[in-house]
Amino acid sequence: MGSPVKYVLLVPDGMADRPLDELGGKTPMQVAKKPNMDWLAAHGRVGAVQTIPEGMAPGSDVAAMSLMGYDPHKYYTGRAPIEAASMRVPLDRNDVAFRCNLVSSDGETMVDYSGGHVTTEEARELITFVGEKLGTSKIAFYPGISYRHIMVWRDGSPDVKTTPPHNITGRPIAPSLPEGDNDQSLKNLMFDSLEILDNHPINRKRRDEGHLAANMIWLWGQGFAVTVPSFFSKTGLTGSVIAAVDLVKGMGIAAGLKAPTVPGVTGYLDTNYVGKAQYALEALKTNDFVMVHVEAPDEAGHNGDIDAKIEAIESIDKKVLGTLIEGLKEYERHRILVVPDHVTPISIRTHASDPVPFALYSSFEQAGTTLPFDERAVPETKLRVEEGFRLIELLLE
Repeated sequence: MGSPVKYVLLVPDGMADRPLDELGGKTPMQVAKKPNMDWLAAHGRVGAVQTIPEGMAPGSDVAAMSLMGYDPHKYYTGRAPIEAASMRVPLDRNDVAFRCNLVSSDGETMVDYSGGHVTTEEARELITFVGEKLGTSKIAFYPGISYRHIMVWRDGSPDVKTTPPHNITGRPIAPSLPEGDNDQSLKNLMFDSLEILDNHPINRKRRDEGHLAANMIWLWGQGFAVTVPSFFSKTGLTGSVIAAVDLVKGMGIAAGLKAPTVPGVTGYLDTNYVGKAQYALEALKTNDFVMVHVEAPDEAGHNGDIDAKIEAIESIDKKVLGTLIEGLKEYERHRILVVPDHVTPISIRTHASDPVPFALYSSFEQAGTTLPFDERAVPETKLRVEEGFRLIELLLE
């Protein structure tokens, strides 16, 4: 039988891209120096996976569910309920959770989907203020990390079309306002928040310091509470999820996995990369499986920042994967799967449904490939996984 196997799933969010003229027709993955990922690929297998099922919106909510082995067509109810699970927000059967971004807007244009990457401390005060002014017996607001928060509508309806704010950066907001059940109530909340937040002392201070004001809430990603079978009941393995963002932590918690909070993680380029790897290695001392999620490449993609995306990929390779590879030497038998959850092309500054490359390495199996671990492998590889939720079967086989 040998010793137990330790399994690592590393997800550099939005790392995959499309060729860019600015990079001579290459992608950030092709240009970035990523010796650890390349080593895993050269000594393992490189394949392609469709993480976003046909007909579903491309996002980390759907993709994270797929990568953890759950069919989104069967279990997905919305983005916000997954984040609510991470934040331990109580949801009754008839409660609808909405993602509540703090954004920057002049009332007509989506200036920035992240409120100028408002700090968690500033955001907590702003969302608490919104709750005091706009909350009711039916409407409640819950502060999260940076610009990412939750609104719960008791006995609300999820039957409304909403738009992620990162899809409309720099564009008029009017065509993307909620449409459907109770849409006017949602619009009122959003525009009322602009009235009360625009001149809030925190936003006055942010403007004085040269930052964008986090002056409006944007509601989207709604749904009822998410329910999935436990990861242990599906795989027989115990595990943890290491992530900064509530979306991924929430998926782990819904699946019965541990989700420790790592000091210094931000969901941005300045996150504690090494700390994530260290916490993952600590988790493996008592668990079989760990998923490590890093948001930074996705944020760079949304910002249209090529240099930042390359830097994020290189930081993940050196600080996260490098630390993991060194620490995993303690275990004779281990397997590592590196896969972006989706593409976030710099050219469009939002998510797309393209298939993504993955690299799978096993310390106790002979393998190797000449395929590069980047987007060029997608059309070339014979190792194709058409249903993203089945990819984890390759890791755990």
